[in-house]
Amino acid sequence: MAEIIRMPRLSDTMEEGIILGWLMKVGDEVKPGDILAEVETDKATMELENYVEGTILHIGVKEGAVPVDAVIAIVGEKGENVEEILAGIKEEEEEEEASAKGDTPDKEEAPDKEEAPAKEGSHDQAESKSASESDTTAKKSKPTPVKAPPESGGRIFASPLAKRLAEENNITIANVTGSGEGGRIVKADIEKYIESGGASAQSSASYSSTPTLTDFQYGDVPVSQMRKTIARRLGESKFSAPHFYLTMEIDMTNAMAARKMLNKDEDQRISYNDMVVKACASALRKNPSVNSSWHGDKMTFHKEINIGVAVAVEDGLLVPVIRNADAKPLSVIYNDIRELAGKAKNKKLGLDEMSGNTFTISNLGMFGITEFTAIVNPPDACILAVGTIVEKPVVKDGEIVVGNTMKVTLSCDHRIVDGAKGAAFLQTLKDYLENPMKLLR
Repeated sequence: MAEIIRMPRLSDTMEEGIILGWLMKVGDEVKPGDILAEVETDKATMELENYVEGTILHIGVKEGAVPVDAVIAIVGEKGENVEEILAGIKEEEEEEEASAKGDTPDKEEAPDKEEAPAKEGSHDQAESKSASESDTTAKKSKPTPVKAPPESGGRIFASPLAKRLAEENNITIANVTGSGEGGRIVKADIEKYIESGGASAQSSASYSSTPTLTDFQYGDVPVSQMRKTIARRLGESKFSAPHFYLTMEIDMTNAMAARKMLNKDEDQRISYNDMVVKACASALRKNPSVNSSWHGDKMTFHKEINIGVAVAVEDGLLVPVIRNADAKPLSVIYNDIRELAGKAKNKKLGLDEMSGNTFTISNLGMFGITEFTAIVNPPDACILAVGTIVEKPVVKDGEIVVGNTMKVTLSCDHRIVDGAKGAAFLQTLKDYLENPMKLLR
C-alpha cells in the first residue's frame, strides 16, 4: 500500500518549507532511516527522514516552497498506479474543502460492503501514519547531509546521529570508516574515531558575520523563510504587545577586573556577554514576575530560567537558548553560548535548542552601539538590549574620575510586566554586575 509523504511541520512557527534538493529519485528503493531531502524551515536546514519501506513512486516538488501538509512524495510498491493515488488525494482535498464550506457534494454509488471497510481502514491508517511521521520528524533536529568530497564521486552514507556527532566534534566524516551495512557510518564509528585521537573537539564560533562587498547581492532578493518569520512574529509583537522601555547605566569597573582575573591563565575567555547572561539569570530568580509569558487568557510564570541569546546570521537572527542558566557556572555558560552560536551560524540548531526561552538578551556592544531598544521576542515578557562599555568621566565620592559604564535597556510587555517590576529587575541586575563576585556563588 502506497504511503503519502507530506511536508511535516518542523518547527512550531513553520507554515511552509523550502525543498533545497532531493537525495533520492523516483525509482529508488528506500527504507526507514534513509534521508529523502533537505528542507529549509524558518529556523534551520533539516533532513527529511523516511519512515516507510518501499520504492519512491512520485516526487511532487523537486525544489521550492511547499506548504505544511502538502504532498511532496509517494512511497509504495513498484507498479502501483500513481495517477490513481494522486486523483484520490485530490478528491479527498476537494471533499474536505466542500465540507469546510458546509457544502454536501453529490455522493457516488456506495462501494461493495466488503470493499468499503478495507478502503476506509487503509485511508485512516495512511492518514494516521502520515500524522505520526510529521510529529516524529518535527521533534527531531538533524544537520545538513554531509556530501562526499569531489574525488570520492558520491554521497557518504551515515546515520543522522553519526552526522550530528561528527559535526559537533569538527570531524571530516569522509575520514571515518563505516562499519554499518554497505559501509554506512554509525554513531559507534564516530565514537571510535574520537577515542583514537582523530578528532578535535574544539569549537570556534563567532557572534557576527560581516559580508564583504563581493558577497553582497544588489537588487530584488527572494525573502527567506527565516526573514518571513522574523517579520511576522516581531510585527505581531510590536503592534499587539504594548511596549515600554527602561534604561539603566551600570558601572562595569568591578566586572572588568573580575573578568581579567577569571581569564588569567585559562583557556576559556569569559566574555562580558557571558557575565550578563549569568547576571540576568540570577536577577530573574529574585524577580520571578519578569520571567513570564502572556497568553491572552492566562499568564505563565516560569520556574525554569531559560535565556535566549540573539545571534546574527546571514538571513537575520536566531535565538539559541541557554537552559537553567541560573544554575550554571560562567564556564558552562561560556561553552553553551559558543557551541550554540556555532550551530546557529550553520543553521544547524535543533528545535529543542531554540525553543523554550523565558527571557531574551540582545547584545550589540561588540559593534560599538552604546544604547538601543529591542522588540520583545514572543512569548517572552521582556528582552534586554545591551550596549558597549564606555570609558568616560564619572562622579565617585564627590570627585570626577575615569569610569567604565554600560547602558542596558529593558523592553517590557506592559500587559504582564509593570514599570516597578521592570525597574526592580534592573536594580538587581545592576547589583550583580557591579558586585560580580556574587555571580561566583
